Amino acid sequence: MNGTYSRQDAAARTAAVTRTTGETDISLELNLDGTGACSVACPIGFFAHMLNSFCKHGLFDLKGSIAGDLHVDQHHLIEDTGIVLGQAFARALGDCAGIYRTGSCLYPMDETLARAAVDFGGRPYLVCEAALTGVPLVSLGADGTAASFQTDTFEDFWQGFVSGAKCNLHLDVLRGRSDHHKMEALFKAAARAVRDAVSADSRRTGAIPSTKGVIV
Repeated sequence: MNGTYSRQDAAARTAAVTRTTGETDISLELNLDGTGACSVACPIGFFAHMLNSFCKHGLFDLKGSIAGDLHVDQHHLIEDTGIVLGQAFARALGDCAGIYRTGSCLYPMDETLARAAVDFGGRPYLVCEAALTGVPLVSLGADGTAASFQTDTFEDFWQGFVSGAKCNLHLDVLRGRSDHHKMEALFKAAARAVRDAVSADSRRTGAIPSTKGVIV
C-alpha cells in the first residue's frame, strides 16, 4: 500500500491525501472552509451524488479522483474513499484546536427522517442504523447500460470515514421508506453535523476542546 498525506495550509484548513493499493487508486483534496464545490471523478453515479450532497450541505470543497477494482465489486472503492476522506479531515483539522468538536443534525427528506451526531474526539467508532433493504439501486449509466449502487457498501464508507478521521459517528434513520432517501438524508445530516463540529468556536480562543488538553 502506498499513501501520501499533506496539510497544505494550516490557516486555510486544507489537506490532500492519496491512497494507492492493489485494489484502489484514490486522490482527494479537501478544504474545510469552502463553498460546497465538489469535483471528484467518480465511476459510480449514485455515490458521486452522495459526495456532492455531502459537500453542498457541509460547505466543504472536495476535488480529485477515485478508481478501483469494480470488476470485483464496489466494496473496496467505497470503503477506501471513506478512509481517504476521513484522513483528509484529520489532516486538515490537525490538533483540533479551537473547534466545537461535536455536532448533530436532524434532517428530514420527504418521508424519511435521519439523525447524525459526531465527535472528533480521537476515538473512531461508528453506529449505523440506516434500515436499508440491501437491494442495489439500479439506474442507467452514461452509455445507456445498467448501473447500480450496492447499498450494503453505505456502512462501509462511513466505517472507513470514522477510521480515517478518528471520530465517533452515530447515524440513524428514525423513519423512512426509500433507500435512496434514507442514504441521502444521512449523508446530508452527517454533512451538517460535521460542519458544526469542525467550525471554529470563537469562545474557545484556540484551545484544545478536551479536558485532557489533547485529542487522542
